[in-house]
Amino acid sequence: MSKILISCVPNFSEGRNKAVLDEIAQSIRAVSGVSLLHIDPGVSTNRTVFTFVGSPEDVIEAAFQAIQTASTLIDMRLHTGAHPRMGATDVCPLVPLSGITWQELVPYSIQLAKRVGTELNIPVYLYEYSASASYRNNLSVIREGEYEGFFTKIKHPEWAPDFGPLEFNAKSGATVIGVREFLVAYNVNLNTKSVRLANSVAFDVRENGRVRTVDGKPTGKPIIGPDGEPERIPGMLKHCKGIGWYVEEYGIAQVSMNLTNLGETPLHKAFEACETSAQQRGLRVTGSEIVGLVPQKCLIEAGRYFLERQGRSTGIPENDLIEIAVKSLGLNELSPFVVPERVIEYAAFKSANSLVALTVSDFVHEVSRESPAPGGGSVSALIGSLGAALGAMVANLSAGKRGWEDKLLKFSDISSELQLIKQSLLETVDQDTDAFKAVMDAFSLPKSSESEKKDRQQAIQKANLEAALVPFRAMQTAIALYPPLIELIQNGNPSSVTDALVGALCAYTCVYGCAYNVQINLQSIDDKEITKDLISKVTALKAESLKNLNQIELLANEKLP
Repeated sequence: MSKILISCVPNFSEGRNKAVLDEIAQSIRAVSGVSLLHIDPGVSTNRTVFTFVGSPEDVIEAAFQAIQTASTLIDMRLHTGAHPRMGATDVCPLVPLSGITWQELVPYSIQLAKRVGTELNIPVYLYEYSASASYRNNLSVIREGEYEGFFTKIKHPEWAPDFGPLEFNAKSGATVIGVREFLVAYNVNLNTKSVRLANSVAFDVRENGRVRTVDGKPTGKPIIGPDGEPERIPGMLKHCKGIGWYVEEYGIAQVSMNLTNLGETPLHKAFEACETSAQQRGLRVTGSEIVGLVPQKCLIEAGRYFLERQGRSTGIPENDLIEIAVKSLGLNELSPFVVPERVIEYAAFKSANSLVALTVSDFVHEVSRESPAPGGGSVSALIGSLGAALGAMVANLSAGKRGWEDKLLKFSDISSELQLIKQSLLETVDQDTDAFKAVMDAFSLPKSSESEKKDRQQAIQKANLEAALVPFRAMQTAIALYPPLIELIQNGNPSSVTDALVGALCAYTCVYGCAYNVQINLQSIDDKEITKDLISKVTALKAESLKNLNQIELLANEKLP
């Protein structure tokens, strides 16, 4: 994903009035270039999480319009709900997704905060990476005292807002804006209605833990440390904030967590920590829910984790890994977890015109039509992906072979590697056709003036180069198929030797097919140095591919009668 893309995940203090939520949604959709991916209302919490994506400029504009709409329609003087809050737009996080770092995103957050404070007369606090002081990093610290307490809190010099008035806005409250990493709001369901028990589990797992008392009981006298603050017993999970609450529409208590570093504390780790604590307290975890959207990586990692615990190969398609994660985490218990709508990469980048989303017969029919795309490049990439799929199949059959339990990890790793190659080549199927369309678009640019002619020629050169680079990158990817296929033919399931051999033939076809697509697109490139360099690399990859195929055929024939 080379496109610059950010996400905005504002939390509005309204979860019951659909008309209000519809107007906020409309204010976001009205901004060109922004995609509203998800709306997640909560009745008991009286809070709704919106998720939308786009370029930084477009997202900042949409965020401002949404905050303005919320400030008009939501009256905090009338608000009640289970979730902590301080304003109509309680918090407005900006999250870098692709093509931009958090450092580069911070100025945009400051721009938004300044505009909200100045134009809407709302006190604004910067947090996380955007914070103006270290004690303002943490959202829960800023929000402490909530809406009711901020009439007094804002008057303390250390809690003067970064932007906006120095007096609390009774109708709209205050808001918090900043750049952060992707945060997952994650709730684990318990088979109880007791908030006290849910809080006990939350205190067990959250990083901040609980206050240490003299008698060890929650209601006992706190032990005061040398710094004058109560000592704390740390929880089981780093980068986890959590509380317990009762959700009326579900009729259950939940442990509600914010996971702020998914690398150190992934979903499955939080889920199992809650299971451990719940069991110790005579409770049972019945499932869980994700509020808003979740990165694809989180569910893939969870799927792999649960498969490893089952002693099974993790080298299966990403859709299957996600399905395992959804079932293992019980994400469907309270409401359907629709993967294309809830996984952020799928929601943000889905395309109605994707070739790989077609059925096999529809793809073949599409290739056979008189339009020049999809053509040889897309077909070559597809054949390469089938070669990787065959290799992954052989690796999984080897991993699951009775008596080969000691080889499970080895073959599981090989299959996982081949799955990545398969996915990359599948993506090339669409990329090659998109690159060809970009060439056609460049040729259709106006050429009435000298300036237009110059711009058109530059666009044509740029598009043709990318049309050559897409199949070239596919060649580099397909070459990586040979080492694992050689390993599988030598040491994998002997009954699947021919499958691995066919996989190698697919790799060879992919490399050679893509090579010719590189060459034909280089014909229109004026820069002969680039052309010469790419032709040299293509020739070397073709020779390497032929050498590998010959080796694989010899190895396979040794195994065959």
